[in-house]
Amino acid sequence: MTALRAAVARDEARDGARTSPSSPVPARRRGGAWWVPVSVLVLASSVLVAVTIGPADLSVAEVARSVVTHLGLGGLLDVAPPERLADAMVWQLRLPRVLTAAAVGAGLAVCGVVMQSLTRNPLADPYLLGLSSGASLGAVLVLVVGMTALLPVAAFAGAVAALVAALTLAGAIGTITPTRTVLAGLAVGQLAAAATSFVIFWSATGDSYREILSWLMGSVAGSTWTSVAITGVAAGVLGSVLASTGSVLDAFTFGDTSAAALGVPVARVRWLLLVGVALLTGALVSQSGSIGFVGLILPHAVRLLSGARHRLLLPLSALCGASFLVWADTLARTVFAPREVPVGIITAAIGAPVFAALLWKGRRAGVGGA
Repeated sequence: MTALRAAVARDEARDGARTSPSSPVPARRRGGAWWVPVSVLVLASSVLVAVTIGPADLSVAEVARSVVTHLGLGGLLDVAPPERLADAMVWQLRLPRVLTAAAVGAGLAVCGVVMQSLTRNPLADPYLLGLSSGASLGAVLVLVVGMTALLPVAAFAGAVAALVAALTLAGAIGTITPTRTVLAGLAVGQLAAAATSFVIFWSATGDSYREILSWLMGSVAGSTWTSVAITGVAAGVLGSVLASTGSVLDAFTFGDTSAAALGVPVARVRWLLLVGVALLTGALVSQSGSIGFVGLILPHAVRLLSGARHRLLLPLSALCGASFLVWADTLARTVFAPREVPVGIITAAIGAPVFAALLWKGRRAGVGGA
C-alpha cells in the first residue's frame, strides 16, 4: 500500500503540474474535501424538510418535537410533544420513508462507484451483474403466490443467486476479467428478466399485477422502521466497508497488472468487493425494488466536484445519493397528488437527461466521458 500511495501522490503531482491555477476543474478538485461537510448539512436539511412536505403540511418544529419525544429527550430538553395526528404522520409514515430513501440512495451510489472502478466501465451500475433481475425474479415468485411477507427474503436471495451465477459463468469461460464479468452479468440478467416475464404472464392475476409493477419500478412507499433498520444497517456496515477501499479502487483504475504490481491481490479483492456490492444491493433492493440511475448517475456527477480519487469520491457519492433519492421520492409522492408514482420513474426522468448532459460536457472537454 505504500507503493500505491506513492503512485497516487505522483499522479496528483503530475495533474497539478499540467494544470494552470485558473483552471476551474482542478480548483474544484483541490477544494473537494469541503463538499463533505456541505453535503452532510444538505442531507440533514433534506431529511428534515422532506418530512414536512405532504398532503397535510407540517412545520419543522413539529417534526423536531416528534423526533425528540420518541428519542426520550423531551423532558431533558423541555420540549412538549406534538399533537397526536402530527406525531403519527411524522413517526409512523413520513420519517421511515424518508430515512429508507436516504439509506437506499447512499448504498446504491457507493455500489455504483465500486462497480465502475472494478469493471473499468463508466456505464456500470449496481445492477450490472444481473442483481436487479435476480431480485425481481425472487420478488415476483412470492408475490404471485401471495406470500408478500417473504418478499424481502426472496428478493435478497434472488440477487445473491444472480451474482453467483454471473461469477460462475465468467469463471467457466476462463480467468475472471472485467469484460467477461460484465458479459456474464448481462446474460444472467437477461435470463432472469425473461423468467420474470414468463412468471408474470403465466401466473399473475388481479391485484398482483399492480403490486408487481410497483415493485419492479421501485418504490419506498411501504417503508416501516423495519425497512429503516434493514437498509440503514446494510448501508452503514457494508457501505462503510466498501467506502473504506478507496486506495484499492485507485489501484484498479491503473488496470489489473498495475494493481498487482502495487501489492493488491487482484482476484481476491475483486471477488470480495463484488460479493459486498451484491449483498448491499440485495438488501437495498429487497426493501425498495429496482430504482435505476442512482448508482449510474451520481458517481459521474460527484466526480465533477471531487475528482477521481476514491477516498473522497466514495463518501461524497453516498451523501449526494442519499439527498438525491430523498428529493426524488418527495417528488414521487407529491407532484401528482393525490396519485403517487413509483420513485423509479422519477429517477429515470431526471437521470436520463442529466446523464446525457454529463456525456456532452465530457465530449466538449475532450475527455471522452463524464
